[in-house]
Amino acid sequence: MAKALEHIRILDLSRVLAGPYCTMILGDLGAEIIKVEAPGGSDETRKWGPPFQNGVSAYYLCTNRNKKSITIDLKSGEGVKTIKQLVKDSDVIINNFRTGTMERFGLDYETLSKINPKLIYCSITGFGETGPYKDMPGYDFIIQAMSGLMSITGDEQTGPQKMGVAITDVLTGMYACIGIQAALLERSISQQGQKLDIALYDVAVSALVNVGSNYFMSGEIPSQLGNQHANIVPYQTFRTKDGQMVIAAGNDRQFEALCDIAGEPSLKDNPKFRTNPDRVAHRKELIPRLQQLFSQQPTAYWLKKCKQQSIPCGPIQNIAEVAADPQLAAREMFVQMSHPTAGEINMIGSPLKLSRTPVSYRHHPPNAGEHNQIIMD
Repeated sequence: MAKALEHIRILDLSRVLAGPYCTMILGDLGAEIIKVEAPGGSDETRKWGPPFQNGVSAYYLCTNRNKKSITIDLKSGEGVKTIKQLVKDSDVIINNFRTGTMERFGLDYETLSKINPKLIYCSITGFGETGPYKDMPGYDFIIQAMSGLMSITGDEQTGPQKMGVAITDVLTGMYACIGIQAALLERSISQQGQKLDIALYDVAVSALVNVGSNYFMSGEIPSQLGNQHANIVPYQTFRTKDGQMVIAAGNDRQFEALCDIAGEPSLKDNPKFRTNPDRVAHRKELIPRLQQLFSQQPTAYWLKKCKQQSIPCGPIQNIAEVAADPQLAAREMFVQMSHPTAGEINMIGSPLKLSRTPVSYRHHPPNAGEHNQIIMD
């Protein structure tokens, strides 16, 4: 079957997570991705572990399928010359070096766009290429702290918490992917390339969404609500007789049904809890009462009752339970590939489901320089 981006060639000079995640998405959609590293392999994630399988890092494997690998010394004149040669036949070049690095290599947008005026040039940095922070290195952990995301994650007991994954890197990779595809679409009309300046800091702040909007409207600095929601009640975890569950009653009908199955219909008639704004205002009174009710029965009991009444709910699953989930198996969210060094590897698949041009898993995450001869000869 045809692939959505099979006519697109991308030079990937990025490493670690944001850039490689972007190019893996594009590769899954059919684009030819040429991963460029220094001789010996300069993507730091190759050494990030354990776990390793036959010396291959699980971290590296997670974002590098559907790519070919070449090794080039960008600090040498010959290496720069090779990149310029490859740019002639490429649609996109992406990097996540610190601001000014590509310019020092002589591989800035102005130089490369003269070689290929249709080139889409995507630069990912911590803080962008303008502003007082432009020369600062940007790591996901730092960005989560500075962006406000950590200030609204966790609760009064834990203090500020980061997400369990490098979420700003992941979101930045997705934004870069969107920007690249938008630029490619525009190029089909204008026949001109352009530069994308994508910053982790910008992306993280954009991810504040409703919490950011709440602040601009109210002027109130949001507190740490843990697993509660800033604008919806009840929308959080609850302890049960044998564990925990999540309830997400997003409207008044769902709340009324929740009161009924909890055996406390009087709660829905209480003027303090009748509407969602009322419940948000009086959450400190409502939540303990609901918690006392939910603690009387096991999780399975409540999940069954909630599902019967179409109240959004779910168990808190660990990764092993996620891997065994029949819904994800039906959605083909786990795939197996053969790797020349690691052997058989299991990977999380793509969430993109296209009916006519589906994603494909064509190439294993490459060893450093695996395709030097094929591409550069």
